[in-house]
Amino acid sequence: MRIIKITNVEKFAAKILPKQPQNNKTIVESILKDVKKNGDTAIKKYEKKFSKASIPSLRISKNEIKNAYSQVSKTELDALRLAKAKLGKTESTVKSLLKNTTINQDGIKITKKFIPIQSVGCYIPGGLAKYPSSVIMSVVPAKIAGVKRIVVVSPPNSDGKIDPLTIVSADICGADEIYKTGGVQSIAALSYGTKSIPKVDKIVGPGGAFVTAAKSLISDQTGIDMLAGPTELGIIADNSANPKFVALDLISQAEHSNDTFCYLITTSQKLAISVNKILSELIPKIQRGKITKFSLKNNGFIGICKNNSDMIKLANILAPEHLQIMTKNPKAISSKITASGLVLIGNNTPSSASDYILGSNHILPTNGFGKIRGPLSVLDFIKVNTQISSSKKSLSKISKHLQVLTKAEGLPNHYKAVRGRLN
Repeated sequence: MRIIKITNVEKFAAKILPKQPQNNKTIVESILKDVKKNGDTAIKKYEKKFSKASIPSLRISKNEIKNAYSQVSKTELDALRLAKAKLGKTESTVKSLLKNTTINQDGIKITKKFIPIQSVGCYIPGGLAKYPSSVIMSVVPAKIAGVKRIVVVSPPNSDGKIDPLTIVSADICGADEIYKTGGVQSIAALSYGTKSIPKVDKIVGPGGAFVTAAKSLISDQTGIDMLAGPTELGIIADNSANPKFVALDLISQAEHSNDTFCYLITTSQKLAISVNKILSELIPKIQRGKITKFSLKNNGFIGICKNNSDMIKLANILAPEHLQIMTKNPKAISSKITASGLVLIGNNTPSSASDYILGSNHILPTNGFGKIRGPLSVLDFIKVNTQISSSKKSLSKISKHLQVLTKAEGLPNHYKAVRGRLN
C-alpha cells in the first residue's frame, strides 16, 4: 500500500477519494431502459451475457427451496439462525421505541403512526462471493417492521442457480419471493416491474459500482435505502495497535472486490511500515489474494497524520462505511467521530465480525453518505403516517394569523378556503 505523510487533510482527502469510471452511467442507463421496455426478455438476455446462464423461469420454486435445504449443513443452518436472532433482537428493540402518539394543541389533533412500507426488494450480491449474510441484514429488519411483500433478487451462477445458502437464508428470514437475477437488470425489474417480477416500493441492499449506480438512477421513481457499495474500511490506529490485527482487517474487507477502498490512518510511522510489511508477507499466501492485492495497491493507502486531531478530521471527511478505532483510548476518539456508517471500538471489534454475528447491520452507507445516515435498520422499512383533525373553533382561533401568512406569500385563496368555513 502507498504510505503517505499527510500535511493538509482537506487537500489530501479531495485527491484520494476513488473516482468512478465515467462510462458506468451510460452502460447502466442503457440496461435500465432496455428492461423497462422489454421486461423479462431483457433480463434473461443480460443474465446470459453476464452470468452465462440460460434461465427458463426467473422465480425460485418451492421445490428449488426444498432442494437448497438438502445442500446446507446443520452447522450452516445454526450459524444463519444465530445471526438472524442477534440482528432480530437489535431491530425489535429499535422498533419497540416507536410508539404511536397524538399531539393536541388547542383542539387541533395531530396523530403520528409508524406503519410499514408495503413492498421492498432486497438485492443480494453474488458472483465473486456468496452473501447469505446480506439476506439476513436486509430481510430481517423488513420482516420485523411488518413489510407485507419482501422480494429477494440475486445473480445466478453459470448453471442458472443461486447459492443454496442464500436461498435457505431468504426462506428462514421470511422472504416472500426469490428471483434468479442480479446486476443492473434486477434493479430495473424491481423498479419498473416485469411480467415475472412485480415492482416494489423500495429497494435495499449492497452492491458493486454498477448496482449502486442503478439504484441512484432509479431513485427518482422508486425508494432506495442508500448508496451501499463498493466496500470501504478506514482504520484509525496508533503505536499501541497490533500491526498484524490491522493488516488482517484490511485484507478482510479488501477481499470483497477489486474496487474496495480500504486504508489505515495513523500517527505512527513505525506502525505504517510494520503493517505494510505484514501485508506483503500475508497476501501471497491467502485465498483471494489477487483481488486483495489489486484493491489495496490501487485504491488503498496508509496515511501518516501529525496528530489525533488530524486523524479524526480525515476520517470525518472520508466518512468510511466501516471505521475501526484501535488506539490507546478508542472511546475518546470515537466520541469525536460524526460521519462513519459504523464505528467499531477497540482491538477486538473487527469489521469482519460485524459483517455477520455482532447483532449490527452490515448494509452501510458508502460514498460519503455516512455523514447523513447509519446502517440499514427497521427504520428504513417504516414510514411516519401523519393524520390531523381540526374543529371550526380551532380554525377560528388561528384565522387572523393564517390571513397574515397567506397574504405574505401572495396566496390569497389559501385564506379564502379557511374563511369560507368560518362565515
